[in-house]
Amino acid sequence: MKDNDPEVKMLLAGDIGGTKTLLGLFDRGPARPRPAAVQAYATVEFPDLAAMIERFVRDVQDVAAPDSAALDAACFGVAGPVLEGTADLTNVPWRVSASEIAGRFRIGRVDLLNDLQAMAYGLLVLDRSEVHVLQEGRAVRGGNIALIAAGTGLGISMLHYVDGRYVPMASEGGHADFAARTEREVRLMRWLTERYGRAEVEAVISGPGLINIHQAAHRAPCPAVPDLQQPEAAAEITAAALAHQCPACVETLDLFVEAYGAEAGNLALRAVATGGVFVGGGIAPKILPALADGRFVRAFRSKAPFEALLAAVPVQVVLNPDTALLGAAVFASRRDP
Repeated sequence: MKDNDPEVKMLLAGDIGGTKTLLGLFDRGPARPRPAAVQAYATVEFPDLAAMIERFVRDVQDVAAPDSAALDAACFGVAGPVLEGTADLTNVPWRVSASEIAGRFRIGRVDLLNDLQAMAYGLLVLDRSEVHVLQEGRAVRGGNIALIAAGTGLGISMLHYVDGRYVPMASEGGHADFAARTEREVRLMRWLTERYGRAEVEAVISGPGLINIHQAAHRAPCPAVPDLQQPEAAAEITAAALAHQCPACVETLDLFVEAYGAEAGNLALRAVATGGVFVGGGIAPKILPALADGRFVRAFRSKAPFEALLAAVPVQVVLNPDTALLGAAVFASRRDP
């Protein structure tokens, strides 16, 4: 690819999250789109996606050809449901419209996907170095695949094998009811219900969920994480737990990991995910030692009478932090002009 060559047709992709947004220009590759320029932005620092794209164009103008006339297509994964080409983001006061972006930037085709649906498309082109195996299992060729990802929120997607290719489905399953399994989870569920009126699974398995569990588990101020309002609170909780600095933080992470494994197992049953389960999102790679010590997999399998079925399901953590961005580019590249 030659920089600023008007004949080069590129793809614009985005992963729009509640905290961070990634935008990237991609060149079509034979098996996987190749990134030409990628930038990260704090989502709430911009009034809308159009303003962020304008900033991105300025930021990459010396790196690759950002002229919208040279863009072949665009696709954005958004943290929220997509209805008729429009999405209201769940955790950010943005409305994103595919037709408005297409018109403003003169792009012939713009698509919106749920962010986990975009991540699911990215799974299809990852190599083995970009995942960590928690359970080897035995994947069934053409079997359904499931994806669960905790970050600012909790998202899920299921991939069904249709006409020789995997098709990811959108879902808002992260907002389903939290299913308590143990007495301490029942206590947490009661705490959440008293505080929010309802205990949803995202209120447990997410960054804010870690903070909820931390508050419910601590009966006195926490010396390791004194300020739960600051942006890095969830990361400080997990760091304190992994370093065994605070017993209640250890309990917090233990409950989080077990709840995460149990919900991944629930998803595997709902999807009959004989092709495998992937654990994505920003939290999993940061707490990999806790996920890999057996607690997650034990909770994943503990679904009598289906322990044998779930023991055969491959379970892998996604290590590539740009998988959703890559997946948006994959979707844009596979659509016909």
